[in-house]
Amino acid sequence: MKKLLLIAIAVFGLSSVNAQSNFNAGINLGLPVGDAGDGWTFNVTLDLSYLWEVSEGFDAGLATGYSHSFGDSIDLGEFGTFDVDDVGFLPIAAAGRFNVSDKFILGADLGYAIGVSPSDMESGFYYAPRIQYGVSESIDIVLAYRGVSLDGGSFDVLTLGVEFGL
Repeated sequence: MKKLLLIAIAVFGLSSVNAQSNFNAGINLGLPVGDAGDGWTFNVTLDLSYLWEVSEGFDAGLATGYSHSFGDSIDLGEFGTFDVDDVGFLPIAAAGRFNVSDKFILGADLGYAIGVSPSDMESGFYYAPRIQYGVSESIDIVLAYRGVSLDGGSFDVLTLGVEFGL
């Protein structure tokens, strides 16, 4: 964790020398898929990213946010019902965005997702490939597949949302 903090400080420090930057915030709604679809019904994800222009058409930076998936009630027949706990992750990732055209952007976030809730939730490798469509200069529609690799599987969510350039 100390290494990650030192890298973040170095990136912020080096980038302040004449670099153009973009701060973005987004909100997404999603559906848990795969194994996660069996126990969770719905997802809300908040995104924050800070990107620097590396070259014309390519930005890179840091991303974080919060992802919350709502647990389902599973009917066990004559044994009653079982309520699945909500799950929350806090991703900390490197972000890359490639401008395919004036309107379309392909990107990915790669890093580590900290399991926040329940308190014994695992943490793991985080990946989030995405495609964005620019509605205006400061508003994008974002389709993303977000996953966290966990011991013995993964927790995956397909999201659709809006990102605002601030």
